[in-house]
Amino acid sequence: MLISCDDVFDVYPYDVNIKGETHINATNISKIEGLCKDKDSLKIAFISDTHGWYSDFKDEVADINRRSDIDFVIHCGDITDTGTTKEYEWARSIFNKLNVLHVALIGNHDFLGTGDQAYHVMFGDNDFSFIAGRVKFVCLNTNATEYDYLASVPNFDFMESELKSDSADFDRTVIVMHARPGSEQFNNNVSKAFNYFVHLFPGIMFCVSGHEHATQADELFNDKLMWYGVDCAQHRKYDIFTITKEGYKYEVVNF
Repeated sequence: MLISCDDVFDVYPYDVNIKGETHINATNISKIEGLCKDKDSLKIAFISDTHGWYSDFKDEVADINRRSDIDFVIHCGDITDTGTTKEYEWARSIFNKLNVLHVALIGNHDFLGTGDQAYHVMFGDNDFSFIAGRVKFVCLNTNATEYDYLASVPNFDFMESELKSDSADFDRTVIVMHARPGSEQFNNNVSKAFNYFVHLFPGIMFCVSGHEHATQADELFNDKLMWYGVDCAQHRKYDIFTITKEGYKYEVVNF
């Protein structure tokens, strides 16, 4: 007796047939920019690497919801473990329990299979930015290994355009990525050039990444700029940054 593949699978896991909400980043960015436009201070929760740990991810969201002072959440990538459409939909259902708005970057696990296509449909462009309270958040795809180092990752053209775009609307900058310089995912042949571009941004404050599954706070290039790493959901930690006119404060939350 022969059984066709169509009889076995209702939906192929990599079919990128996303049902429900799509283009989440653009939708939420518009709202974040409106809500935070005139704010003198911001409090942002940074989470990362929730892939495969859905119970911990749910607890993380619940812990953030217990707070009344978070303006928005940034996920630093690795939303899924193997890039399947179903994983993206599971993650979205957990994101939607947040009481505040969120954006999410793409991680190396999110590229697996047709995961990058699913990310594009559900969340949007791999590189994006937004402005909240005169702070520009530049969110970059730094997963060079996923392209065998053949693509422009990180995208210096995008970074250069962001230096000039909306320049009258921001005077401080935060750079966010999944994999930071020095990791096996980053194209370390261009790490010094990347750091040079980072320092061109007005009022560069700090950089944030995920990927390492560890809490990190390092001065990577001995130039007084701090690079913070956000731990994974399995270790039940996330970071909160409070940005004011005077600078910023950083704390690690255990949940």
